[in-house]
Amino acid sequence: MKTAKPAALAAKAPSAATAHAHEPGHTHGVSQEAALTLADEYCRERGEKLTPIRRKVLELLLNSGRATKAYSLLDEMRQIHPGSAPPTVYRALDFLLTAGLVHRIESINAFTVCHDLTQCQHGILVVCQQCGNVTELHQPKLRQALVAQIEDAGYRLASDEIELKGLCSACQAAEAEADAGSAAAVAAK
Repeated sequence: MKTAKPAALAAKAPSAATAHAHEPGHTHGVSQEAALTLADEYCRERGEKLTPIRRKVLELLLNSGRATKAYSLLDEMRQIHPGSAPPTVYRALDFLLTAGLVHRIESINAFTVCHDLTQCQHGILVVCQQCGNVTELHQPKLRQALVAQIEDAGYRLASDEIELKGLCSACQAAEAEADAGSAAAVAAK
């Protein structure tokens, strides 16, 4: 498990049993600039540096507000820094992962900002398979029960992340609207 975030920052952490969806430019009710400042302070307390490139990749993920593929981040980086190459983005992502500032969503091979830059608790990630929205569920008892059942079945988790696939409420509403429109068109024939 990743190193706990600084105690001074952890005071701003959410309750243990909550769910958080990512919103563009915000991380757990904190503005993008405040989130970047928290990340910078956290890195400094660990004796590491949130370099301009690492900061920019984190900023791009904050702006996205959803799971984003590395090559999409690279395309955005090239608009800012034309000479950016894949290793530039991947090294920044590796650092941000190790620091616990972002999650890797294995099921769609994408990255998203940890909902709370002050204390990543490795909850359960629910990923919309249509739009890439990610919600983090922080219910330690549920996670512990799930991990216990997985271990009782003879498995060991390959990572701290537990991902569930689904369809977010916005995509469900859009799908229902499209279905209603299709039904109306068929009925009109």
